Amino acid sequence: MTVTATPVTDHIGLEITGLSGRGRADHRGWRVRGRARGRGGGGVFGDCPNPLVCNTRARPAPHPAAGGGPHDLRAALDRYGVVIYRDAHIDDDALVALSRLLGEVVVAPFGGEKAHPEVSAITRDPAKSVLAAYREGTFFWHIDGATDAVPQQATLLTALEVAADGGGTEFANTFAAYAALPDAERAELETLRVVHSFAHAQSLANPDPTDRERAAWAKVPTRVHPLVWTRKNGRKSLLIGATAAQVVGMSADESRALLDRLLDWSTQPQFALQHQWRPGDLVVWDNTGMLHRAQRYEVSSRRLMHRTTLVGEEAVA
Repeated sequence: MTVTATPVTDHIGLEITGLSGRGRADHRGWRVRGRARGRGGGGVFGDCPNPLVCNTRARPAPHPAAGGGPHDLRAALDRYGVVIYRDAHIDDDALVALSRLLGEVVVAPFGGEKAHPEVSAITRDPAKSVLAAYREGTFFWHIDGATDAVPQQATLLTALEVAADGGGTEFANTFAAYAALPDAERAELETLRVVHSFAHAQSLANPDPTDRERAAWAKVPTRVHPLVWTRKNGRKSLLIGATAAQVVGMSADESRALLDRLLDWSTQPQFALQHQWRPGDLVVWDNTGMLHRAQRYEVSSRRLMHRTTLVGEEAVA
């Protein structure tokens, strides 16, 4: 089967078809529609136990094709932020293997699958996950690990079962959103620092918590980060979302107005995409620069995802 990669928009998203854990992909080449061009390479072929894993090169070749491609997953993440593998049908063994190609995999302290502690079940059904009660917080724009010194690098999420109504996932590119701001505003924002709070994020989903819930939230320390995250390679993004509680040195009203305005700016259609899940889809995204949120679905929904995350590689600065 020919592997095809299609950019979703100018700013975010690359959709890949033809790579599946169920069959043998054509590793002789791949076709890119639209703006990206190139041929893949690398990987291990022959009697491959999982074509998606074996046809993926995690890091770019010395001279990667423009925009990356399905075999240069890290290059594609750098260029597009979100990489969508349609109908991947990847099992937990392959999900962990692919994650290890990309970097060091987080082992969940609790709630991981028994056979694969790196894999977390994402569901609102408490019978399937001890963390189900916290999933309502995923309905608000956020990045994972924003209260850590080094947020997680990337996330891989695959659909085992999908919701009958709702349950899609939205993404927004804060690299592109920051770059599109006027020069004077970018310079001003680079001087600001923001308090990130797990309790603030949870309060959006649960505005009337019990004392016990407040105490549990308070166990997660707050973290002060620059509003603009400047990477060692010079790339810059906005560090905003549900955990962004207060701009240091501003009044509460002024702070909230700024953070809400930047969130509205960053999640405009030109910087965002909506993914409607099909069973077997796999989505990989750069967690450091892509906001994401789940579209609402019912507690009774059968929606079930398996997720791995990659250890962060660069502290916020």
